[in-house]
Amino acid sequence: MFTKVLVANRGAIACRILRTLKEMGVASVAVFSDADAGSLHVSQADEAVRIGPAPAAQSYLDVDAILAAARATGAQAIHPGYGFLSENVAFAEACEAAGIAFIGPTPDNIRAFGLKHTARDLAQAQGVPLAPGTDLLTDAEAALAAAETIGFPVILKATAGGGGIGMRVCEDEAAVAEAFAAVTRLAGSNFSDGGVFLERYVRQARHIEVQVFGDGQGHVVALGERDCSLQRRNQKVIEETPAPHLPAATRQALIEAAVRLTSAARYRSAGTVEFLYDAERDDFFFLEVNTRLQVEHGVTEQVTGVDLVAWMIRGAAGDYGFLAGFEAAPRGASIQARLYAEDPGQDYRPSSGVLTEVRFPKDVRADSWAVDGTEVSAFYDPLLAKLIVTAPDREQAVAALQQALDDTRLAGLETNLEWLRQVARSEAFVSGQVSTRALADIAFQPQTIRVLSGGPATTVQ
Repeated sequence: MFTKVLVANRGAIACRILRTLKEMGVASVAVFSDADAGSLHVSQADEAVRIGPAPAAQSYLDVDAILAAARATGAQAIHPGYGFLSENVAFAEACEAAGIAFIGPTPDNIRAFGLKHTARDLAQAQGVPLAPGTDLLTDAEAALAAAETIGFPVILKATAGGGGIGMRVCEDEAAVAEAFAAVTRLAGSNFSDGGVFLERYVRQARHIEVQVFGDGQGHVVALGERDCSLQRRNQKVIEETPAPHLPAATRQALIEAAVRLTSAARYRSAGTVEFLYDAERDDFFFLEVNTRLQVEHGVTEQVTGVDLVAWMIRGAAGDYGFLAGFEAAPRGASIQARLYAEDPGQDYRPSSGVLTEVRFPKDVRADSWAVDGTEVSAFYDPLLAKLIVTAPDREQAVAALQQALDDTRLAGLETNLEWLRQVARSEAFVSGQVSTRALADIAFQPQTIRVLSGGPATTVQ
């Protein structure tokens, strides 16, 4: 087992990983940018190393700086968390070249599943259902021809895309021409890969994913599924397990498909196989494989009793004994809501500033980096916390989430807390009749006052 691990991340996930390292008795190293010098993960770690100025490209994405921090502190392994360098092949290879264990999948795993169109090829080879689609498209004319063959609506996707970036739904021919240029441009600027392909778009789709864990030798176990259908602009907002109203036979088919695909790829460590589920037809299609720990991994931990971060650390140290004879037996229901520093009244514009009050209920799991006085920077993802509730069944878990959101206090800057309270009481969520478009029907009315032009004597009472 490692004696010291560096966490190459920040915010809620850095604090989450540090918690497990402490429980395992493993010394920890945090890294931080100038903007995060006072952040919670810095004080929670046994050691902390500055890696650069605020911009992520000069700090959390700086491979050389992170490896230098690992060497300087004697860290034997690096956990990348999610985002930043977590799915970067070059970083995983650089860690191996430096003799430092990368706590995650192999570089070959990341490379194989890193591009959506090659991942589709792998899935097809294993008999995993695919939505009707194309290979990489050469131009807008090819995209239009494919769309006419598949039938509208279709969705254009950047092959290297992620986090909801690089996807456009097209309802007609005119939309395809415009979207092709936009997605290609966006893909090139965000992912340095302008490759675009096209798939059939399912209007009332659900997003269901399977959590897997492999030993890198072909043995993969599944730890159940999660429903992540409630999304805003392709970004997950509320995630839960088990997926509501999912036929048992379909659940088993999803799990078997995920295990079959990742076993064939000799997948190592934690990963998630994502599917699009058409509830009307009781049919599912492969989306992609996320070769990292997911933001929503906590709900799976809650119902299985497994610490996925601990599994990742043990596996990277060469110990996969915990997989022998393991069979997931999820119990109860768990739901997560993502709390963001963003303003729903201003088209969800990210907020920055100082949190003056942060209170989470004591009887729920709050994976967070936010405390009184936390300074939220505009340089990074605005996620403040993941509020996770667990109960014997979904009905009780829904009630618990509603109460937990009511009892949460966040002050000092705009957040999506009030919006989440409304979502948690929406008919779609409460009934479990969710889809990726469900949140579009919620008309949020912010209970805030905005001073557009204040003077020296302006007061709000």
